[in-house]
Amino acid sequence: MRRALVLPLVLAAISAGAPEALAQDARAAVEAFVARVSDVQISDLVIDQSLTLYHPDGQRRVSGGEQRMLFKLPQRQRVEQTVEGQREIQLTIGDRVWVRRADGKVSQGAAGEPTRALTHLLVPVKRRAVDLLAEWRSRGIRDDVSHVGRVGGRPVTVIGAHPGDRDVPAVWLDPDYGVVRIVTRERLPNGPRLLDLTLSEHRPLVGTLYFPYRQEVFVDAKLLVLFTVRSVAINTNPADALFDPASLKAP
Repeated sequence: MRRALVLPLVLAAISAGAPEALAQDARAAVEAFVARVSDVQISDLVIDQSLTLYHPDGQRRVSGGEQRMLFKLPQRQRVEQTVEGQREIQLTIGDRVWVRRADGKVSQGAAGEPTRALTHLLVPVKRRAVDLLAEWRSRGIRDDVSHVGRVGGRPVTVIGAHPGDRDVPAVWLDPDYGVVRIVTRERLPNGPRLLDLTLSEHRPLVGTLYFPYRQEVFVDAKLLVLFTVRSVAINTNPADALFDPASLKAP
């Protein structure tokens, strides 16, 4: 499955110090969240979830399936997915990805940025604020532009967009939940597209860390995939062999 938004308001006058002040606001919000989860200890994560795929028009369900995601932090990820009876396994180690298709064939390539960034969105522990901001800047999100907004009745800091902006890369950061929305421009198989990932229905996971039990992926404002989490387990120490690319080869 392939996996995107946000905000222009023209101000009549902006002082010379405004961009620096806005950058400080964004940095302060990120630093506060990072400090909030700094004591959380997670070495691995196992997620079982259902997925629903939609027609490119975003209106009609076309298929569904089940997915298990295993993370061994910081750089190993395994996704086992079955859609309409077809099973696929994907391993991501650092910036490389291996995929075993339903026919047993295995391919290898470079991991896309959304795939590599997913771990940090779901488990933002042991990250420094400067690292998160640098990662977002690399994806086209400006940290010298920000404002306070609301999502689901909760205050959020919107980084990368002014109030009223549309279709620009941005991050919505909740002080307790972390990232609840991120919009980036990505190069997909059908060309450059606006990718919008929203994270909601947060529940306590461990300590001060919450986990989103509903995740929606939009492409150019049209719903593409809905993930509904059934269970999350942490620190279960999945076998290292599960993350070995050799395990994908047919016996």
